[in-house]
Amino acid sequence: MKDNHISIGKIIGVPIYLDYSWFLILVLLTWMLAQNYFPQEYKDWTKFSYWFVGLVTSFIFFLSIVLHELGHSIIAKKYKLRVRRITLFIFGGVAEITKEPPKSSAEFWIAIAGPITSFLLAGIFYLLDKAFKGSEYLAAPFHYLSYINFILAVFNLIPGFPLDGGRVFRAIVWGITKNIKKATTIAANVGRFFGFLFIMIGIFQIFQNNFIDGVWIAFIGWFLDNAAVSQIRRQALDELLSGHLVSEAMSTDFGIVYPDSNIQEIIDNHFIGANRRCLLVKENNSVVGFITPNQINSVPKEERQFKTIKDLMIPETNIIKINADAQLLNALKLMDENGIAQLPVTEGETYVGILSRDTVIKFMFELHRIGH
Repeated sequence: MKDNHISIGKIIGVPIYLDYSWFLILVLLTWMLAQNYFPQEYKDWTKFSYWFVGLVTSFIFFLSIVLHELGHSIIAKKYKLRVRRITLFIFGGVAEITKEPPKSSAEFWIAIAGPITSFLLAGIFYLLDKAFKGSEYLAAPFHYLSYINFILAVFNLIPGFPLDGGRVFRAIVWGITKNIKKATTIAANVGRFFGFLFIMIGIFQIFQNNFIDGVWIAFIGWFLDNAAVSQIRRQALDELLSGHLVSEAMSTDFGIVYPDSNIQEIIDNHFIGANRRCLLVKENNSVVGFITPNQINSVPKEERQFKTIKDLMIPETNIIKINADAQLLNALKLMDENGIAQLPVTEGETYVGILSRDTVIKFMFELHRIGH
């Protein structure tokens, strides 16, 4: 388990996770199929058949979403981009690619791969529907899956960021203008327009007594608008921090502890009231590891007085660190790529500070204060 995600395995080396919200959409989709769609299409089934076929169809649909995201992931890997994971959640799925594509053509092919995969799946399910036409129980799921994958592909081609169509649109604008920042701003604002449009359609549906459909459409609109705003803010963050170095934002107030130190003692002396995000572990005057609150919190309270730092610390050989003269934006990207919240900072072989998301936020406030 990772945060609020549940790991279910790997496909082509990409970890697959379920967000807790996925279980809600699984239940809602199964209920909709069992109580509405299949009873309208197939009048003579038993109640058990409706629910069983509905559940099976839901699982295959979410497998389709995984394949859609794997389409993005395979092309991303072709461009040497790391895919951290694929996560299924209430609005579908997302492949977390750790870096921006290196060029507009890469962005285009990575983005378009998902809808192409969904169109192919729609075609495959259509053929299976025809092949099993003699058996309703076999044909029914394929008929629905053909339809829903086609709709998924078309929906994702809406040219609003962060949908696949928005990324395709950004790639085209990027290719024309040769300016990824301008392309991102335009695509994100188009995404906000479509988000607002969906919210308005949802509200209209609610007033037409289509309450469930209206709420869902409005909710999707809110999600699109929120994601587009997040991208605009990220763009502003990049512009604000561009040209600044790690040394400007790092904290030099980091604690030193020793491998045999008691965990409870470390909590009392270094974390409570100190707001430290990381402690360096020294032995014989050399750094041998580091430890964060996450490692500490993994130990039950009743065991902390019996555990020592060496039982939990990350060895020095595994520490992801960064030089003090590195670009601050590169440090943030390094954190994102590795899913970490802090980086030890070095000058040569010497540890000189800690860079955390907290220290970056404080630095940003300082830039705003001085009118940067």
